[in-house]
Amino acid sequence: MTQQQNAYARAGVDIEAADTAIELMRGSVGRATRPEVIGGLGGFAGLFDASALTGYTRPLLATSTDGVGTKVAIAQALDKHDTIGFDLVGMVVDDLVVCGAEPLFMTDYIATGSVIPERIAAIVKGIADACIEAGCALVGGETAEHPGLLGPDEYDIAGAATGVVEADRLLGPGRVRPGDAVLALASSGLHSNGYSLVRHVLLQKAGWSLDRDVAEFGRTLGEELLEPTLVYAKTCLALADAVEVHAMSHVTGGGLAANLARVMPEELRATVERATWNPQPVFDVVRQVGAISQADLEGTLNCGVGMVVVLPPESVPAALELLSGREVRAWVAGEIDVDPEQSGTVRLTGQHPNW
Repeated sequence: MTQQQNAYARAGVDIEAADTAIELMRGSVGRATRPEVIGGLGGFAGLFDASALTGYTRPLLATSTDGVGTKVAIAQALDKHDTIGFDLVGMVVDDLVVCGAEPLFMTDYIATGSVIPERIAAIVKGIADACIEAGCALVGGETAEHPGLLGPDEYDIAGAATGVVEADRLLGPGRVRPGDAVLALASSGLHSNGYSLVRHVLLQKAGWSLDRDVAEFGRTLGEELLEPTLVYAKTCLALADAVEVHAMSHVTGGGLAANLARVMPEELRATVERATWNPQPVFDVVRQVGAISQADLEGTLNCGVGMVVVLPPESVPAALELLSGREVRAWVAGEIDVDPEQSGTVRLTGQHPNW
């Protein structure tokens, strides 16, 4: 057995380092749990007591999987790995919550050229912290060492989550009505999509370094680009419990219009007024430095809106009060109406005040 392990190590895979990483992450994973979780870290599969679903009349399971794209390149360049896991969870669980599903548990996958235990533990700590923020359990994961495929300091991460929603509380296009308000929830910045464009514009084309102080940001470029993705899950679930909500849209790749269109019924149209908000400076910097058209920018980045909620106008005051109490900046950005010539579409009108 020892001879086989040594041969494997000579091929570039360090089993002992992987074991050390597991021990270092054990505390973080132990915090990201729920009462329904059975067993601990180290099993072949994570176990979740499904009898918890017997309280539902007709439980619908929801599942989602995602990664964080080329944002990992920023974490690697800065050698800062304790927030990229937060991005991963945000991208996954907030896709679940838009249908009204409560995230129950999550698993992660980390592929790396070389297992550095402290680095893997830092990544998992970020994942665990965000799972706690989302109210879901981290029930397992996999760390795979791929020497020769990835460089020693390279890695990529992905994750999957499962949630549940009562069938008669499922949110989506079928609930959306003419006259509904479009409520926008602010993003924390770029979140985790569009980094190939941002890196091309600012790092490659403009030649900016990650330690460059950018006056518009009030911090370095690297700090701005590594700002964690907001996790909206608990807030969105609290909103759906407190007021009547018809649909939600997680604004990721494709931008606001394309993602809001995914929850629009074919016979209706959404109009969003740009004048209702000022995107964070990073979006305008990318636009100006890269000479990017507004259409391209809005079709790639979230431009300051991370989540959209469609709800009856009478629900708006209570919704805004709840969101303010949770320190989530939100505003009425538009409305739903009928337009036979533009049915099923999202129209962005006007201009941002600071552009």
